[in-house]
Amino acid sequence: MLKQGLQQKLLQKLSPLQIQTIKLLELPTLELEQRIKKELEENPVLDEATEKEDPDEGTGGNISLSEYNSEDQIPSYKLYSNNQGKDLKPEYNTFSVRESFHQSLISQLGYSSLDSRAKTIAAFIIGSLDDDGYLRRDLDSLADDVAFRQGIETNEEELERILLKIQEFEPVGIGARTLQECLLLQIRAAEPSPEQKIAEKILSDYFSEFTKKHYPRIMSKLSITEDQLRDAIDEIVRLNPRPGGQIDDSYTDQAQQVIPDFLLEFKDGDLYMTMPRFSVPELKVNKRYADLLMSSAKTSNRAGKEAATFVKQKLDSAKWFIEAIKQRQNTLQNTMNAIIDFQREYFIEGDETKLRPMVLKNIAEKTGLDISTISRVVNCKYIQTHFGIYPLKYFFSEGLMTDNGEEVSTREIKNILAASIDVEDKQHPLTDEELVAVLTEKGYRVARRTVAKYREQLNIPIARLRKEL
Repeated sequence: MLKQGLQQKLLQKLSPLQIQTIKLLELPTLELEQRIKKELEENPVLDEATEKEDPDEGTGGNISLSEYNSEDQIPSYKLYSNNQGKDLKPEYNTFSVRESFHQSLISQLGYSSLDSRAKTIAAFIIGSLDDDGYLRRDLDSLADDVAFRQGIETNEEELERILLKIQEFEPVGIGARTLQECLLLQIRAAEPSPEQKIAEKILSDYFSEFTKKHYPRIMSKLSITEDQLRDAIDEIVRLNPRPGGQIDDSYTDQAQQVIPDFLLEFKDGDLYMTMPRFSVPELKVNKRYADLLMSSAKTSNRAGKEAATFVKQKLDSAKWFIEAIKQRQNTLQNTMNAIIDFQREYFIEGDETKLRPMVLKNIAEKTGLDISTISRVVNCKYIQTHFGIYPLKYFFSEGLMTDNGEEVSTREIKNILAASIDVEDKQHPLTDEELVAVLTEKGYRVARRTVAKYREQLNIPIARLRKEL
């Protein structure tokens, strides 16, 4: 049986300007620079303004288009985006990235004695290593991939021989398939010593007991003393479980910069926030194309009208882009001012205990913006303070109540939790239940499952795995 009814839906359609603004909001400074350069290349109507040009005058090769005769006349201030800040050449923190470990291994492969067929297979294996330097795939499926992608028929035995050759490359431990194999490769390459021999025996025969810290069982099996075990463990903990991380590949193959979007200074007992100038050009609309639009609009032929339509579209796009850049700057500034106001005591002293519980909703209410907008602003943005450079996400945390009714941030509780674990007796580490008791004594009422969650977020293992000899 068919039913007919009337349903009313409320749909909100975003304007091109709103869409453009949303996209630009979440971009960090470096990506914004690239985005503007791309827009300049693709839109001939957009142009770079020189420092001598007045944004409200149509002099030189640029125009404000206030004279542009259109049904939706554009105010001149909307056709200029000023990205200038007070600091013309601020000092930015730059993190340069060295050669990736994949590139390093390929370079070493070039000096190996393998023939051309084996080198092709070895290069494929190297390309299959993850960022930690491990081969996480089984050799059988790897053989299928080599056949399919390289057109080379191979088998597990040949792949094993080539992999063993790769495992001779630097850094030691590269090409391992498991953590156990990775550590064994490194301990076998170490200087021979009594400790090294015991460490190798532990890793090869008693790895499971070692990871579970069943030390009495290991001492019994190997007939060694506690001091001998301790010396062997010292050898093991010096090994690198992530050999691929020795050569920093965290930013792919190019140098990256962390450029602060905000500068905060503390002068004469007050806080001053600025948005530094970055290498984004000031934008204006090109006069030549504006003239083309106005002259073409007067012609009646088809080509002229098509040209006018094209330029009109580009002008609209330029208008939206320039306005979106302005709105981005204003939104970032308002949001950062609200965060500083909310966390004023913290920003004055840099004392983490002064960091108030703060969630996106708090800043959304102070600015009148949507939570989603605040989330985009906070994403990948940094502020430079007198006590360091921090991502904006750092200042957000939930809160809990103490015994005396005072609200504290979860970060403060995590710091106390980590500090308590740092000073614990490592031969008898604190269980989660005991950590609850420690926090309770300090006035923080936290459930055991909450302690466990915070401990995991801090990457701190359970008590049994923190035990030391």
